[in-house]
Amino acid sequence: MKEFNGFTKEDFNSFTIDGLENRMDAIRERIQPKFKELGQTLTDDLSASLQTEMFLHIAKHARRSVNPPKDTWLAIAGNKRGYKQHPHFQVGLFDDHLFIWLAFIYELPNKDGIAKTFLTHIDEFNKLSSKDYVISLDHTKKDAKPFEEIDLNRSLERFRDVKKAEFLIGRHFRADDPVVRNGKQLYEIIRETFEELTPLYRLSFK
Repeated sequence: MKEFNGFTKEDFNSFTIDGLENRMDAIRERIQPKFKELGQTLTDDLSASLQTEMFLHIAKHARRSVNPPKDTWLAIAGNKRGYKQHPHFQVGLFDDHLFIWLAFIYELPNKDGIAKTFLTHIDEFNKLSSKDYVISLDHTKKDAKPFEEIDLNRSLERFRDVKKAEFLIGRHFRADDPVVRNGKQLYEIIRETFEELTPLYRLSFK
């Protein structure tokens, strides 16, 4: 992964550009080449770790016709055709932060089953070593709560019972955090985060 040098202020500023086409041009030119470089290495890592072929998907925002995207991401899933209906790993940017997620979003057909499994294995979440993990219940919003402050049971019950509810767990880094601009260091942090979240990914298939 020689070409990945991290994300710059200019990359994050892509989300301040007015107009769908102008913003998409910036995302395609500035961010997506980095996603491809970083994402392929992470996909290879996950394939080796999980002992199954994983596939890289880069958000195209193809359904948009008017409103420019507020964020963009790469996703890694065990399905070649798509990722939204499957548990998947994400790395992406909003204008003010970078996110690293293990994501279970509302398109999942077996959402309630995954939630029930997690509820009976809460101890697996307590094994997470990092104190800076955060949880989001809606991938379209910036908001995320620190893992240590959230009511995990209630969040998982909502994920189980509410059709549009989601569950994402991972880490956030501010756009001005030096680690975001250091490609080698950022890659290691993402790789380690994915590695630590892998038991939850595996658990979601039981």
